[in-house]
Amino acid sequence: MVVTGADGFIGRNVVAELNARGYDDLLLVDSLGRDDKWRNLLGLAYEDILGPEEFLTSVEKGKLDDVEAIVHLGACSATTERDADYLLRNNYRYTRTLCQWSLQNHARFIYASSAATYGDGSQGYNDDVAELPILRPLNMYGYSKHMVDLWARKHKLFDRIVGLKYFNVFGPYEDYKGDMRSMVSKSYDQIKKTGKVQLFKSHRPDYADGEQMRDFIYVKDAVAVTLHFLEHRQHGGLFNCGTGQARTWKALVTAVFAAMKLPPQIEFVPMPEVLQGKYQYFTQASMEKLRKAGYTQPFTSLEDAVLDYVTTYLSKRDDAGVLQQGRGREGKASA
Repeated sequence: MVVTGADGFIGRNVVAELNARGYDDLLLVDSLGRDDKWRNLLGLAYEDILGPEEFLTSVEKGKLDDVEAIVHLGACSATTERDADYLLRNNYRYTRTLCQWSLQNHARFIYASSAATYGDGSQGYNDDVAELPILRPLNMYGYSKHMVDLWARKHKLFDRIVGLKYFNVFGPYEDYKGDMRSMVSKSYDQIKKTGKVQLFKSHRPDYADGEQMRDFIYVKDAVAVTLHFLEHRQHGGLFNCGTGQARTWKALVTAVFAAMKLPPQIEFVPMPEVLQGKYQYFTQASMEKLRKAGYTQPFTSLEDAVLDYVTTYLSKRDDAGVLQQGRGREGKASA
């Protein structure tokens, strides 16, 4: 089995859960770079690890044998990335190549799409593939993911593959993502340093400051959804991976303060102009399609997920020397 983005956030957690379920004959794909991101591999069991270009060469030259599944989580996930050509190569064409190889070689193919494909949400958050053409992503990252979804729809592939539109995922091993880390991780560090958290002011009259809403999903739940489709191969399609319950940024950071046993101290700051026209004020996944595909597990509440993250990981992270600063642009196989 192959997992790309295996040293990244969701990928690392997927590999750990595969290990817990008895899988260790794994080929991991990622770009480790020059920093301490390699530490995410500690404790994992696998057969080998390849860089993204080396793996792609193996695929294109037919040197990959006996692969039963590819869980493709590798991508540049920076919503601020401006190099469109890079995103086309890295997020769109790379995914197409792996998908085509998987179909030709009868391997299960599961790939990461994104809730960023929904744009400003004015068209809703319905994961019906028939509605893909009306979506308008707000940034090139979202569009690069949307292109894959559109391509799979055009070629009628969703009966044989699975795409997952991950919403706002947070949890252990996201430290390397820098500014692209979740607000849970950022809040924890801000509180440790200053005793307060900064949130963007609202620039819309229908949303008070801090009342902008997102569908936050704990990475453990995102992993469970991902592996559901690995173990239930009769299901194909494009599926939302959220909780179906939007919560406010204020509720999120309040949960962080509660987990740290501190009173909330929130400061509202102006939103950068570059984000004002590209900011999602509300996201909430429609979950009916996922449920119809047989996923019945409940999702962890925001408060319980934040408490678990803070007490079992973030509070112990500094002593373990885990990387907290991002590298800017992420490697090709970083989720």
